Amino acid sequence: MIQKILIANRGEIALRIVRACRELGIKTLAVYSEADAQSLHVQLADEAICIGGPRGADSYLRADRIIAAAEIADVDAIHPGYGFLSENAKFAAQCEACNIKFIGPRSKSIEMMGDKAVAKDTVKKAKVPTVPGSDGPVTTETEAIKIARKIGYPVIIKAVAGGGGRGMRIAHNDVSLAKEYNVARNEAEKAFGNGAVYLEKYIEKPRHIEFQILADQHGKTVHLGERDCSVQRRHQKLIEEAPSPFLTPALRKEMGKAAVRAAQAAGYQNAGTIEFLVDAKGNYYFIEMNTRIQVEHPVTEEITGIDLIKQQILVANGEKLSFDQSDITFTKHAIECRINAEDPARNFVPSPGTIGLYYAPGGHGVRVDSHVYSGYQIPPYYDSMIGKLICYGSTRKIAIERSYRALSEYLIRGVKTTIPLQKAIMSDPTFMEGKATTAYMEEFFARTPTDLFIQ
Repeated sequence: MIQKILIANRGEIALRIVRACRELGIKTLAVYSEADAQSLHVQLADEAICIGGPRGADSYLRADRIIAAAEIADVDAIHPGYGFLSENAKFAAQCEACNIKFIGPRSKSIEMMGDKAVAKDTVKKAKVPTVPGSDGPVTTETEAIKIARKIGYPVIIKAVAGGGGRGMRIAHNDVSLAKEYNVARNEAEKAFGNGAVYLEKYIEKPRHIEFQILADQHGKTVHLGERDCSVQRRHQKLIEEAPSPFLTPALRKEMGKAAVRAAQAAGYQNAGTIEFLVDAKGNYYFIEMNTRIQVEHPVTEEITGIDLIKQQILVANGEKLSFDQSDITFTKHAIECRINAEDPARNFVPSPGTIGLYYAPGGHGVRVDSHVYSGYQIPPYYDSMIGKLICYGSTRKIAIERSYRALSEYLIRGVKTTIPLQKAIMSDPTFMEGKATTAYMEEFFARTPTDLFIQ
């Protein structure tokens, strides 16, 4: 059994891992940057080691320092969380070479599914639908225009190595494609050190639906249902829910089987997510696989009763999944609001600073995953998310009503947050009716006064 885990991350996910380990009787080592010395995961872990300066490049992205800390503290395993090195195949391979368990898939699977062109080819062989597009990286403008004319405009240009909306551009004709092709390449090079891009048909106003996968080392792969992540701005998720209000039982079953086939085609082990776009007619297309735990994993936990972090650790320890696909049932509806230190009235500009009053909501059907507290100083160096509010109930209507109530109770003073925006969304007819697509936020802002979001 794994005895000690190094947590190669920060914030709420690091704290989440500390809690799961404590319930399993596993010791934890927190590694932290100089900016995170007062973070809760550092205070609550069994041991803590500072690994560098405040910027991610000097700390959480320094694989050499993380491996060194693991060897000094004599840990058995490393949990990467999400972001930072969680989908870095080289880092996973380093862990494997040092005989340290990487709590995630094998480096080969990360490499395979991290290259979007290779991932697309892999799932195609498993008869999983994919968006029409280039067969691999597009190396010239001329080639890009030729492919775009073949599959039909509009098209979307995407970075081969990356996500989070960076290196992603939409083109509606030859002229805009020539321009956006170069912009996307430059963005991708700056963000990921790899300027390669590929082209896909742009699916207008789709649903963004992802399926949670769990796979052990003994050949069993299951899915834990879907999450609807359509409410997003600048390709960044803002609200997620499960189950999706859009999917029919038949489509859910079909997409779940496709997600399992995709994971099996990659020889996948541990937790992962298969992401799809679904058009208005119910046609679905594979877009990518996230080879890590997702930010929004709590909504799946609340509707299934399965602790995904614990399952990650147990799988990494070589244990068999204790349940089959037929054992997984969905008894609730859950909605997650990502609480970001941003000002939604000013185009989501980050709002770092010191939190004055902090009061988290509670009561039946309310869960808060957060690492902040009164007096906590939000560093300017990392992602702006400071917490997640998860509300759940027996129906979607109850989950929405509970989310509105909890958002109304959630008090964070000293910085701007997305709470007023999310509260407004909970009472918006389009969202309440379950009709939100990936175009929802643009449409919402066009018809909603920004003074509703002023704190």
